[in-house]
Formats: sequence, structure tokens, C-alpha cells
Amino acid sequence: MLDVGSLRERFQQCYGFPPHLIVRAPGRVNLIGEHTDYNDGFVFPVAIDRATCVAACSRTDRLVRVASSDLNEEDTFSIEHIERSHRPWHNYIRGVVLALRNAGFPLLGADLLIASDVPRGSGLSSSAALEVAVGYAFQALNQLDIAGEKLALLAQSAENNFVGVQCGIMDQLIAVLGRADHALLIDCRDLSYRALPLPPTVAVVVCDSHIPRTLAASAYNQRRQECDTAVRLLQQWYPGIRALRDVSEDQLTAHLDALPEPVRSRARHVVSENRRTLHGAEVLEYGDVAAFGRLMNESHASLRDDYQVSLPEIDHLVATAQRLAGCYGSRLTGAGFGGCTVSLVEQSEIESFSRRLLQAYHQATGRTATVYVCRASDGVGRVVDSAGPQQ
Repeated sequence: MLDVGSLRERFQQCYGFPPHLIVRAPGRVNLIGEHTDYNDGFVFPVAIDRATCVAACSRTDRLVRVASSDLNEEDTFSIEHIERSHRPWHNYIRGVVLALRNAGFPLLGADLLIASDVPRGSGLSSSAALEVAVGYAFQALNQLDIAGEKLALLAQSAENNFVGVQCGIMDQLIAVLGRADHALLIDCRDLSYRALPLPPTVAVVVCDSHIPRTLAASAYNQRRQECDTAVRLLQQWYPGIRALRDVSEDQLTAHLDALPEPVRSRARHVVSENRRTLHGAEVLEYGDVAAFGRLMNESHASLRDDYQVSLPEIDHLVATAQRLAGCYGSRLTGAGFGGCTVSLVEQSEIESFSRRLLQAYHQATGRTATVYVCRASDGVGRVVDSAGPQQ
């Protein structure tokens, strides 16, 4: 957990005065429903107890100054003139401010200090946590009225239009709307959602492979284009469809041979994954963790074979986890090509599960992984800090 007191002290060191407020936005792990969000489909993520914090103080001009306690880097830009930076992480902040400005919200400048314990490049959505935390901080400093879903959409537009990653809405929405001890079943078309409690005897265990997702951004955009191609081809028979979310498995099967590879396989994953996600939420609501785990296992096989976003090292982590005592199910989570796996594990088996998983991974690959036992947390909000001004 991030030390709020240390963040406040670091802000004072950077700027010479204390912050007006501190905002926290969580990372996320998706239990099931991968690569369905940008297909208007269904996802089932949890916000995790790792987060990005932004300490912030308003200014009287239109200048934004940014410091990072993690990267030891600084950035300064004017709200009036926002251009892309050669530093990738700067663009997430600049993009959010530009999205707020373009939406017509009146903004003053700000001094910001960023700190995060969400591992970067691991598929736990450190980028969305940063976007949402910055957006919420500007909302609070400027006393704006931005509903949760609107904040998520503004953050998504920053990543789509400024950063250049054509992500769906899931990451930003769970960072805004997350609920402690619950997963959220989200309809990515109309942004409706339903919170479902996680069984208290089961832990969400994330394993970071420490394989950087170097291909994830380019391959992500490519997969999205392939899905769009599938929709255009299927519209010959189903002119009313807008996205793969509108296609049933029976409809896809009827015309599967008319789709070229790899478009065929991409569509098969998305259509079947939507069904798995809805079914998964249903069985978990009734407490059938074993059935949910089997759906997680099926999801990974589909990501590996049809969507082709896994790697041998990730497959080894998943296969090992699935064999270990206390594990109900395991799968790749996130965009793929590295990053993390997620497993549902009995609380009583966590220590043994984690130790054996790490040992097997190191023996097979020579790599060292990291396990995070995660608790579902609330979405973005102000951090109450008794040492500073009233939050």
C-alpha cells in the first residue's frame, strides 16, 4: 500500500507547500471476459488493492506541473497548448487534461505528484489508474460535476485519441466504479453494471510473469481491426449487427467457413468469451466457484488458440496453476503477450499455491515471477489523510 504521509512529504519537497488533496485510483484484474470490451461485449473485472495516487494543488494560471515519485521525472505543459511528449507516461496525463478541455470543462492549472504501486507493463491497468486519478484530481480541484461513467469515457478517449491505444472502456470503468469485495459484470455497450460479491473463502491471486508486453499495443490494435473485419463480413447475413457482441454462437457457426483466417478465429474467441462471461457471473452469483474456474480455464484456451495473445511462459504458468491444490481456475489476464495470470485459489492454500507456482515457473523458464494476493477494492476517490487539510 502507498504511504500517504510520504506522498504528502514528497509533494512538499517538490513544490514547497502541501497538496490540497490526494486521490487514489485502483488497478484492476479481469476475472473473465478478455478482448470483449471493444467489441461492445461483457467483462467481469475487480478493482485491486494496488493503486495510483495523485497529490494535487490548484494553481491560479493554466500551467500544469507534474512530478513522479516512481520515475524521478518531471513534465510541464500549458492547458492552452497540449502536444504529445516523447515520454510515453506524460501522454496519459496530457491526454486526460486535453479531453477535459475539449469537453468544455473550465480548468485551472495544477501541481501534481504521481505515485503508484500498480506494476507497469504487467496487464494490471496502470495506465487507466493514472488516467482516472488525474481526471478525478482535476474534477475535484476545479469543482466539476462529472458522473463516474463520464469520467471513465473521458479517460478512455485520452488513451484512444491521444496516446493511440484503441482500448475499450473496461479498465477506466472499473477504476472509477470498483466496489470492495465485489466483481463487476459490465455491459460495455450501455455501461450498465452489476456488482456481485466474491466468496470470502476464495482469493484472487495474480502472478506477474515479468515478461514485458512489448507487442501488446500493436497487436491489440491489430486484433481490434480483425474483429471489425469480422463484423463487416457477417453483416452480409446479419445487417443489423453493430459489433461481435450482437452475434450468437449459432450465427457464427453458420457462416464460419466464409470468414478467412485469422478473422475466423478472432470472432470465435470473442463470441464464445461473451457467453462464458455471462455464464460465469451467473454461476458465481450462486456460489459455484468450481464452475466459474472451469470457465476461466476455457477462456485461457481460447485466448491461446483462437486469439493468439498468449506466450509459452504464460501457458506454463496457467497450466501449472490449474494443477495445483486449491486452484479453481487460472488464465491469462490483460491484453496478452506477457504480463499476468489470474487464478482463483482457496484461502487455505494460498501459501502453498504461490510457493509451488513460483518454483515451477523458475525451473521451467529460468525467470522469476511475483505473486500478488489481491483484495477487491473501491474505485477512485479522495484519500482521507488526517495529517493534512480536510479532504
